[in-house]
Amino acid sequence: MKKIKSIFLIALSLISFRSFSQEAPTDTSKTWTIKGENTFLINQSSFSNWAAGGVNSFSGNLTLNYDFNYKKDKWSWDNKVLAAYGLTFQKESDWRKNDDRLVLNSLLGHKASEYWLYTFFLNFNTQFADGFDYTKTPKERISRFLAPAYLSFGPGFAYKKSDNLRFNLSPTAVRFVFVNDTLLSTRYGLDPGKKVRTEFGASFDAYYKVNLMENVSFENILKLYSNYLDKPQNVDIDYTANLFMKVNKFITVNAGVQMIYDDNTAIPVIKEGKEIGKRNSALQIRQIVGAGVTYKF
Repeated sequence: MKKIKSIFLIALSLISFRSFSQEAPTDTSKTWTIKGENTFLINQSSFSNWAAGGVNSFSGNLTLNYDFNYKKDKWSWDNKVLAAYGLTFQKESDWRKNDDRLVLNSLLGHKASEYWLYTFFLNFNTQFADGFDYTKTPKERISRFLAPAYLSFGPGFAYKKSDNLRFNLSPTAVRFVFVNDTLLSTRYGLDPGKKVRTEFGASFDAYYKVNLMENVSFENILKLYSNYLDKPQNVDIDYTANLFMKVNKFITVNAGVQMIYDDNTAIPVIKEGKEIGKRNSALQIRQIVGAGVTYKF
């Protein structure tokens, strides 16, 4: 955790320094287009002699979002790298992570008509640092790097009206679920002691972003997966909604929510601060709201 904190603070320093640079214009004559967005969000609250009570807290979230896109003739190759990490501090509980994501998306396409493409996609996502269940004493590790990790790929077809409206459907998609720590195997739907589960099914990815008004935009990201080999009617759902409000060139206010449903993941049932069991049909929800510095290039 100390190493993660050090990397987190160094990255923040670099972004803060670069945020005073000018945004470089995009050269549309190139076959490769590279875009990036670095965002650091801050939330803080403190109380002193406050009659209603309250807990002093601080949180910081760093998100690095990069696109590497290729286009020539009828071929296109879109790549996205998303890395996010956040920490929150409360006086009673010390530092804990509140965001931890590493996502790699790649889509190779060949133009079939004006808006349709034949495609081959690849998605990978995991997290950087260990995650813990703090309702237990001592705390129990429930995730770590590559535990779990998800790798999906397969052929399909896509509709792309613009960069802000697109979807991709692969009816023959392979997905691997990796759990590098065998102590966590059953938590993510693997047999005891196993490190990999193989799935075969259908994958659907959709993206839609709309400008609600000047300097306010709303982003929707939806991912669906159905495993033909095991309960295909139980579709895995991953939906993210982000609201971006631009104050000026560098200052933004962001709000986001992510909801995941995966019946292969065991979710603890907590009652009166203690775990009394696990269930596999719970909706996972993550929310983040904050204001901070954004640097784009």
